[in-house]
Amino acid sequence: MLDYAVLRLLWWAVLGVLLIGVAVMDGFDMGAAMLLPVVGRSDIERRVVLNTVGPVWEGNQVWLILGGGAVFAAWPSLYAVAFSGFYLAMLLLLAVLILRPVGFAFRSRLPSPRWRAIWDTGLFTSGLVSALVFGVAFGNVMLGAPFRFDDSMRMTYAGGLLELFSPFAVLCGLVSVAMIAMHGGAYLAAKTAGEIKGRARQASAIAALAVVVLFIAAGIWAAQLNGYALASAPAHDGPSNPLLKTVVRAPGALMSNYRTMPWMLLAPSLGVVGALAVAALSFARRSHAGLAFVASALAIAGIIATAGVSLFPFLLPSSLDPDASLTVWDSSSSQLTLMIMTGVTVVFLPIILAYTAWVYRVLRGPVTAESVASDQHAY
Repeated sequence: MLDYAVLRLLWWAVLGVLLIGVAVMDGFDMGAAMLLPVVGRSDIERRVVLNTVGPVWEGNQVWLILGGGAVFAAWPSLYAVAFSGFYLAMLLLLAVLILRPVGFAFRSRLPSPRWRAIWDTGLFTSGLVSALVFGVAFGNVMLGAPFRFDDSMRMTYAGGLLELFSPFAVLCGLVSVAMIAMHGGAYLAAKTAGEIKGRARQASAIAALAVVVLFIAAGIWAAQLNGYALASAPAHDGPSNPLLKTVVRAPGALMSNYRTMPWMLLAPSLGVVGALAVAALSFARRSHAGLAFVASALAIAGIIATAGVSLFPFLLPSSLDPDASLTVWDSSSSQLTLMIMTGVTVVFLPIILAYTAWVYRVLRGPVTAESVASDQHAY
C-alpha cells in the first residue's frame, strides 16, 4: 500500500486533473452555446453551431460526474462543506445546466422563428451562467468560505447566495466566462467552415485577449488579499480532522508558494502564454484552428492549476474559523479508500480516454450547412 501522504498528494493532483478535464471537455460546448448568437447569424448557421457539439456534449458530462464523484469519495469533508454551504449556488448551476439538454432536444422541433429564438436564448444563458458560476466558485475558494466545525465535526455555514458574488469572486467569474468563450470559439473554428469559421476565430481571439487582461488583473488583486497559512502544520499521514491545526490569515499568503517553490510559476505562465497563442493563431491570416484549440486547452489547464498551486495545501479555507480550513493533509478519506480508488482509476481512466479519443476520431471533420440540412436527425 502506498504511503498515506503520497496518496493524499496524488488525489489532490487527480482532483486538479479532473477539474481541468471538466473545463476543457465540457467547456467548449458551453462556449459554443455562449457564442451561438455571435457566430450564428441565421437559423441554418446556428444549427451548424449546435451540431458541432450535439453528438459529444453528453459524453463530455462524464468529466463533471467524475469530478463530483472524486470529491465525494476522496475528500468527503470538502464535499460536505461545498455541497451544503453552496447549496443555492449549486441549484442555480443545475437549473442552467438543465437548459442545455432541453434546448438541444426542443430547439428545432418547430419551424417557428420565435420558438427557436427562445431556445437559442436558453442555450446562450446556460453557457454564460454556467461559466460565471464556476468562476465565482473558484473565487470564493480562494477567499475562503464562512463555515466552522464544532467538537463533534458538525458543520455550520453562515453565508448566503448573494454573498458569494463579491467583487473579487465576480472578477474570477469573468475570467471563467472569457476563458470558456475562447475555448468555444477555438473549437467552432476547428469544426466549421466559411463565414462561421471566420466569426469563431475572431470571437476566440478577442476572448483570449480578455482572458489575459482579466487573469493578470485577478492575479494582482489576489496578491493583495489576506490569504491563509499554516501556523502549526498537521502530520501529512495524520488523522482526517481539520481541527488539529492552527491557521492564520496573512497578507500575500496566496503568493507564498511561488516564493518557496518558483517552479509553480509555470502554471500562471502557461495560462497567459496559452491565451496569447490562441489570439495570435486566431488572428493569423492562415487558419491554425487545431493548434489554437490545443493552446486554448493549455491556457485553461494553466489557469485552473494556478488556483490549485496558489492555495496548496488548502482545499477550502474557512473565513469564519481559519483553524477549520480543509487541507490536503486533514480532510481526505482513509488510506485504504484512497488506495482502492487509485487502483480503480488506473484501470478505468485509460478506458475512458481511449473511448473519448475514438469518438472524436470518428466525428472528425467540419460540420457544414449542407450536411445539417440533409440529416433528418440533426439538431
